[in-house]
Amino acid sequence: MRVLVIGSGAREHALVLALSHDPAVTALACAPGNAGIAALAETPGVDVGDAAAVAELATSWRADLVVVGPEIPLVAGAADAIRAAGVPCFGPSRAAARIEGSKAFAKDVMTAAGVPTAHSEVVDNPARLDAALSRFGAPYVVKDDGLAAGKGVVVTSDLDAARAHAMGLLDDGHPVLLESFLDGPEASLFCLVDGGTVVPLLPAQDFKRVGDGDSGPNTGGMGAYAPLPWAPGDLVDDVVRRVVQPTVDELARRGTPFTGLLYAGLALTSRGPQVIEFNCRFGDPETQAVLALLRTPIAGLLLATATGRLIEHPPLEWAEGAAVTVVVAAEGYPGRPRTGDVIAGSEADGVLHAGTRRREDGAVVSAGGRVLSVVGVGDDLEAAREDVYRRIANVHLTGSHHRTDIALRAVRGEITVPSPQEA
Repeated sequence: MRVLVIGSGAREHALVLALSHDPAVTALACAPGNAGIAALAETPGVDVGDAAAVAELATSWRADLVVVGPEIPLVAGAADAIRAAGVPCFGPSRAAARIEGSKAFAKDVMTAAGVPTAHSEVVDNPARLDAALSRFGAPYVVKDDGLAAGKGVVVTSDLDAARAHAMGLLDDGHPVLLESFLDGPEASLFCLVDGGTVVPLLPAQDFKRVGDGDSGPNTGGMGAYAPLPWAPGDLVDDVVRRVVQPTVDELARRGTPFTGLLYAGLALTSRGPQVIEFNCRFGDPETQAVLALLRTPIAGLLLATATGRLIEHPPLEWAEGAAVTVVVAAEGYPGRPRTGDVIAGSEADGVLHAGTRRREDGAVVSAGGRVLSVVGVGDDLEAAREDVYRRIANVHLTGSHHRTDIALRAVRGEITVPSPQEA
């Protein structure tokens, strides 16, 4: 099988790594890729936001399967163009990708499907903002209605900060989504979906804030771990039954069936799991941890999803133990990152590349904000934490920063899911 992956981040590096270990894969490419991916796959250039260009590459490279990693090409209709060219594609149509591309659309789908989620209101006029903020009260949850790479959300008890973020979005012509605050720990659940059948992967938890103790601004994600030792034993089944399957059924009812990876970002509240957001693709950095534990060959699994045969696929097999991913970010991130610095230790096992490139002299240098994802595994979460931070100690990038507390509260047993009696 000839497999083409679209994207250039650590998520795509994790997908390429898993595909490179699959004996069914006879040729592997990732466009545009990065310095780390280039060691495993061809890396043809492409503008991922140009759906026609992506489809042309799929046909000229003679792909048997295309796996679209990022949300931007999916929202732009890349999967539609690829399928129209006669090539199977793992990824939703442009219409179905609106589940991530428009938070207002996602809320409408959830309302119709009876999916539990926060109360929300879209504000597109500054004159209505203050009254809307007053109705919601603190803590304020203010979101960009469109794609924002994980950084368009502010959660704060400071009214002035909430208003400033909302006004900044409105001034840029972006509608604002206000939501009620959801209590309880957060979790991510990835589900493979072929239009009707849903197959869940392991639940994970990611860390959006830039600093230890969840301090500082939101980022695209600074780390993740899987599975969740503190989660209720029936969490996955409950979320599929109450959240994912009704959403999938509603999208199909609307004539926009979802095919690919549906990511449910959840708050495990005193009223049960509630949806914070949906994404239309593998999440980053959770993918790096989840795929480190998957033992089922991935190419056939993704092809079965892309071609509507997921129900025929054997049950998934998982490694025992746990995995932890920690993101190494460039100086300045999540603001303007410093780039062009040489990275030492970037080609070691467990190091996945995101914002990297190879210079003409062969050195690997930083080329983005989130530069690397380092993955550790172990018999339990504590061992996986020890493994990942031991690996990070051998990676050197001038001015870089990373969180030191990924999965720490879970190891210490400090995370609990509120019971209904605590509401």
